Amino acid sequence: MRQSILTLILSLMISSTMAQTAQVPGSKYVCPPCNSDCDEIVHDSPGVCEHCNMALVEQDMTKTIAFYLQDGVEVLDFAGPLEVFVYSGYRVFTVSEKQEPIVSQGVLDVVPDYSIDNAPEADILAFFGGNANAPAQNKKVIDWIKAQEDIEYHFSVCTGAFVLAEAGILDGKTATTFHSALNNFEKNYPKIDVRKDVRYVDNGEVITTAGISAGIDGALHLVAKLQGLNAAKRTAYYMEYDNWQIGNGLILSDDNPYLAQTANNFLEEFEGQYEYENNTQLAIRLNKNRGYLEAVINEIAYPVYHESGDLFSDVGNDAIQFERNSNGKVTGYYLADNKTKYLKL
Repeated sequence: MRQSILTLILSLMISSTMAQTAQVPGSKYVCPPCNSDCDEIVHDSPGVCEHCNMALVEQDMTKTIAFYLQDGVEVLDFAGPLEVFVYSGYRVFTVSEKQEPIVSQGVLDVVPDYSIDNAPEADILAFFGGNANAPAQNKKVIDWIKAQEDIEYHFSVCTGAFVLAEAGILDGKTATTFHSALNNFEKNYPKIDVRKDVRYVDNGEVITTAGISAGIDGALHLVAKLQGLNAAKRTAYYMEYDNWQIGNGLILSDDNPYLAQTANNFLEEFEGQYEYENNTQLAIRLNKNRGYLEAVINEIAYPVYHESGDLFSDVGNDAIQFERNSNGKVTGYYLADNKTKYLKL
């Protein structure tokens, strides 16, 4: 929402019913890494960082992700997921065979943070297309991948799947890759069930995506698995990634984050005009394509995400509590700063 609405849809809180909020007692919140002093600040509640205006994330939900980059790596292959993961609060570092500059797509110089000889441990290993044959056929790199312990997820974009395949991580699993490499992928790795018509494939602990922009979809999917669908929606909104089709991959795992989406007929109960600050009004409407409510102020629409019951959250993960009358009709919502009920008109 515009800056002033962040006092509502970024600062809306429940009042007397705060105990219902999704915030876990004792949870701490941090700013997504932005290489500023605010990276070190720990907050007691969700909201928006006053220094960089990024939505705070729960500290315990953060993961460390190693991005393996090779010379010739495709820019958007890694830059798209990088944007998703960093905004979602994950710590990302880059690693390559050697800690020497590489050139991405012939135009972008990148200096890896680490080499495979000194890289720290990570929760997630990610590989990307663009000259992916180099790491895939490098025994030292493959041995390094196999030696990594306590990896929670493997993630690949485009022909980065060839690296995972060479390491044996995709044996007996279903996977996809860049459209022009699908036939070679299928021919060279008969132990893999190659799918040719999906944006990404989720095997549970291994996620492979199709080429380039599909990596953004796969990264948002992983965020939804780890932090919940609303967290992924917030990230997509921040990135203005309007083309995201929620759940548009092949999901073979049990932890499908899209199974419990809120029905539109329930959300429709909250539509209407409401009082707002300074004797103004806002409109709440349903975005059926996105599956969430929107608060419309000065012709700008801001997402409002359903949590449970009549509890919602905003783009900053602050709570919004609606109230009903004895007949079950929605009558208004509460602001945190003054606990005033703003009526539905």
